[in-house]
Amino acid sequence: MVELVARSSRVIEARLQKSSVRAISGSMVSYQGQVQFKSAGFGGGAGVLAGLKQKATGESLTLMECTGDGVVQFAVNAQYVTVLPLNNETMQVESRQILALAGNLNTNVQFAGVGGMSGGQGLFTTTVSGTGQVALLSAGGPLIHLEVNPNLPLVVDPDAFVAAKGQLQQSFVTDVSWRSAVGQGGGEAFSLRWQGQGVVSIQPAER
Repeated sequence: MVELVARSSRVIEARLQKSSVRAISGSMVSYQGQVQFKSAGFGGGAGVLAGLKQKATGESLTLMECTGDGVVQFAVNAQYVTVLPLNNETMQVESRQILALAGNLNTNVQFAGVGGMSGGQGLFTTTVSGTGQVALLSAGGPLIHLEVNPNLPLVVDPDAFVAAKGQLQQSFVTDVSWRSAVGQGGGEAFSLRWQGQGVVSIQPAER
C-alpha cells in the first residue's frame, strides 16, 4: 500500500509499506527507510513499442520506480504539486505535468485529434487510467479546477492545460483573435475546447 501526501505546496511525499510508487526520473529530493530505485521505462506502456510511440508522438514521460518501506519526497523545479484521486477513471494529462503515480494505474498515449496547426502540439495526449492517486505539477501557483457542463463548454490555452477527466470531448478551435489582441498574431493560433461533463485543470502560467 502506498499513499501520496502533500508535504508542502511544492513537495509530495510517498509513504511506502512494502509497496512501490512511480515518479518522474530525477524527481526524488530525499528519502528515509529501506527504499530501492530503478528505471520504470516509458509512461506510454512497456517495451520497445512504447518507446517508439513516445518518440513518434513527442509525449515524453520517463519514470522511475521506488520500492520498499519508507518515505520518499518528490519535487521538480519548485513547481506546485496537487494530488488527484482516480477511481476506475481515465484522465487526459499533459505528460510533462505528471510527477508521481500511485496505485493500480496505467499510462498510455492516444491520438487526440487533428489540430490544424503546423507545430503538431496537442495532436497526441497522455492518459492515466485505473484506481489510485496522481500527483501533478503546475507553474505559477496551484492547479485551478474548472467544471464543464453540457450548457457551458470551456476553451483553454493549450500552454495552460494540465489535465481533464470526466465525460468530456476535446476539439481544437482556431482562434486568432485573442492572440492578435495580445500581440501574438504570428503563426497559427489554436485553443482546446472541452464540452460534456467533467473537470479541466489548468495552471496559472503558460509553458
